[in-house]
Amino acid sequence: MIVFDFGSEKKQSTYSDYLKTPEGGKFQLIGGEIIERTSPSLYHQRIIARFLTIFNNYILSHNLGEAFVAPLDVHFTDTETYQPDILILLTESFSKMQENKIEGAPDLIVEVLSPSTAYYDLKHKKSIYEKQGVKEYWVVDPIDKTVEIYQNQNAKFHLIAELTKTDTAKSQLIAGMEVELEKIF
Repeated sequence: MIVFDFGSEKKQSTYSDYLKTPEGGKFQLIGGEIIERTSPSLYHQRIIARFLTIFNNYILSHNLGEAFVAPLDVHFTDTETYQPDILILLTESFSKMQENKIEGAPDLIVEVLSPSTAYYDLKHKKSIYEKQGVKEYWVVDPIDKTVEIYQNQNAKFHLIAELTKTDTAKSQLIAGMEVELEKIF
């Protein structure tokens, strides 16, 4: 992971600074720091692809919305712009789609942990997702082969499921959307 330093004094970067990063890069603006992620492992990518396939098959066949995969910017504030591994926008949230980003909280976010991003995914980003109104947050641990599902109620995440690879993950937000985790890990 690379952290960009814009001078000897630690300067808080803003969205306008973030827009100067190379297009298509794996950059995120987290707490006013521009951070470049390294490429994820093949296993990490495989997990994302499997989730995305299952989500899109269900969501598109029921005309509920659309799922997207990183790199796609989600702009929350002037110092917080992320590229979640997977995000889902339900049809009533399509107004958040802009040409090059999602403006505001997606309905559902999935983050697959990796050594370089786990701290951010579990702490800082989770806190921002919670405050900004992400309705459901899935945290996938590829090493332990587990999934935690959080539901947002009154701007506070509540853990609603701790699952292992033999369980089925069920969305509380999207009725009927289920993932047999043995098909993921």
